[in-house]
Amino acid sequence: MIAETCYWILNMSIVASLMGLIVMLIRKIRIIPRRVSVFLWIIPFLRMVLPVGLNSPYSLMSVFSRLTRNVTVFKPSDDISFSISNSIRAADSYSPFRFKSNGLNMVFTVTGFIWIVAALALLIALTILYVSTKKAVADSKLLNSNIYFSGKVDSPAVYGIIKPRIVIPESYKEKNLEYIIRHEKTHIKRLDNLWRILGFVTASVHWFNPLSWVFLKAFLNDLELACDEMALAGLEKDERKKYAMTLLEASQSKSLLVSAFGGAKVRTRIENVLSYKKMTLVSATGFTLLILVIIFTLVTNAG
Repeated sequence: MIAETCYWILNMSIVASLMGLIVMLIRKIRIIPRRVSVFLWIIPFLRMVLPVGLNSPYSLMSVFSRLTRNVTVFKPSDDISFSISNSIRAADSYSPFRFKSNGLNMVFTVTGFIWIVAALALLIALTILYVSTKKAVADSKLLNSNIYFSGKVDSPAVYGIIKPRIVIPESYKEKNLEYIIRHEKTHIKRLDNLWRILGFVTASVHWFNPLSWVFLKAFLNDLELACDEMALAGLEKDERKKYAMTLLEASQSKSLLVSAFGGAKVRTRIENVLSYKKMTLVSATGFTLLILVIIFTLVTNAG
């Protein structure tokens, strides 16, 4: 069973890598706002966590048919079918599953044990880091509502998921907190801490794939850029400049599992803030439809 699981995880990772590289290219198109393009990361995420996909004649996977192959696992009707992407093709049959040789079975069994031990170690480490991060701000002092001051943090950030706290360094007491709090409240509305943790968990499962960590870093940067853009909604040009100045003054957080005001590359974020453009209803609808079409063509299998 572990050999079969390892086999499908590896297949999923190969396809997810291909889809993730396409997302990396699309996100370079500057005309697409980050608060919209950030949703493209759903594509490699689903490819990494869901082994089964809907077959579609409109899937972009048909372009890569020579590199990948589908194994149909469920067909409720003539028009609807579900399959698993199979790039390795190291099995004679898939139901029941049987490798082409005993040697391959042994290789994937050993590899499977290594994979699961390393993945569990990373997940345990993430759990410990999350708990210790929460404990570090447990004694923070309440300012108002869910906003706290603490001498143990180096940058304003949101801690927690279910009952999130905005924790601000004590050294920021004399600073203007308006834009910092606005940014962190936007993180809370967007559930960004949850998406961060899901990203880390997914990368931990696919730890053997270096591209999974590249995608994670890009995804976390896009979360910050998207949050900035949402926080800027309703602000005038002068206010956006003040927001950018606040970013410049903020120190970068060293914690991985929190949504921090000083996260991501500050220079990139400042450039994004200063070039911010409000979306009209027409442009918002157009970009949304574009992203939905891209997601559909990349998460479905050729068929």
